[in-house]
Amino acid sequence: MQPAAFIFDMDGVILDSEPIHSRVKMDTFHHFGLPFDEADLIYYMGRTSNEIFGEVIAKEGRKDLSVEELVCYKHEHYLEVLQSGAIKPIEGSVALIKKLYHKGIPLALATSSWEKVMETVLDAFAIRPYFKSVISGSTLPKSKPDPAIYLLSAEKLGVSPAECMVLEDTAAGVLAAKRAGMYCIGFRSPHSGRQDLSLADTVVNHLDEIRI
Repeated sequence: MQPAAFIFDMDGVILDSEPIHSRVKMDTFHHFGLPFDEADLIYYMGRTSNEIFGEVIAKEGRKDLSVEELVCYKHEHYLEVLQSGAIKPIEGSVALIKKLYHKGIPLALATSSWEKVMETVLDAFAIRPYFKSVISGSTLPKSKPDPAIYLLSAEKLGVSPAECMVLEDTAAGVLAAKRAGMYCIGFRSPHSGRQDLSLADTVVNHLDEIRI
């Protein structure tokens, strides 16, 4: 099918970010003396830092810590890593963005990542000019799997949700897209763990499998 618009997630879809996210989150837990099993990070993929830190602080009963304090530390540390140049795109992602753009399909970016991180990636991969809409979930009241970010993206693109195609690599992201009433391609990203993509309309193992 040819959609009226195409919406990209960012982490694990455009940016090969999960190894960096894992490292930075574990560094944050260690810095604040919070116990956390790294294997449990898979359950938070596609969700915001506020959620993971909020749940861990509550579980440990650490009333001396605030979610905002941990999120700020994590974001600054993550941004340092990104700006050091230690990032790379998912294979085929930039080519797919350019291909869709040159076909005249309006593109949007809908990511749960912090706004500064989103801006850094757009500039690092020189892909900003291809997107008609870019939204960071950190600017919205609710994150994926809430469909708000996808509904807002469709509104900014000037198309109905049913005409949009979404590319997602996490269970939370796929659920958000489907709740928005959109066609969703599930992508088995190399570092996103064993995500349940069963709600996706189709699933691919490599981005060059996507045919528009």
